[in-house]
Amino acid sequence: MVTIRPCGAADFADVYAVCNDGASAYRGVIAADQWKTPYMPESELRDELRAGVEFFGAFDAQHGLVGVMGLQPVGDVVLIRHAYTRTNRQRAGVGSALLKHLQSLTERPILVGTWRAATWAIQFYEQHGFRMIEGPQRELLLRQYWTIPQRQVEESVVLGSTRWFGRR
Repeated sequence: MVTIRPCGAADFADVYAVCNDGASAYRGVIAADQWKTPYMPESELRDELRAGVEFFGAFDAQHGLVGVMGLQPVGDVVLIRHAYTRTNRQRAGVGSALLKHLQSLTERPILVGTWRAATWAIQFYEQHGFRMIEGPQRELLLRQYWTIPQRQVEESVVLGSTRWFGRR
């Protein structure tokens, strides 16, 4: 059983640790030129917070912070950003609990970007009702709503919530 709450300044070190532990799943999977150690440096995490990403954490009494997921309003949508679960707690419902909580916080359409090679992440979102956005629209959305380098655009996919697809 986890408790979900917003992460504050006092949680920074734990959020940083969870992001980098959870991201270890990408090592050897995503394009080699996109992997770095640490995967998310402290300066990048601080930049994300300044850019409006609000992190929510899943806490359990025994292990503390076991998962994080960021929510970032951008224009007419909300982005799910930096969703990570500690390696020893993956596939235990932590990500599902976080996603359900974040979905309850907004009425806006939700978009998620992830690595094309992270098939487990894509499947996770699809299991929760998200659908891939294909073709030229994918790149347009990555450029409109994210601030990422061209190389990351090339290696990324976008998934939309039912609200995204229902808004047309």
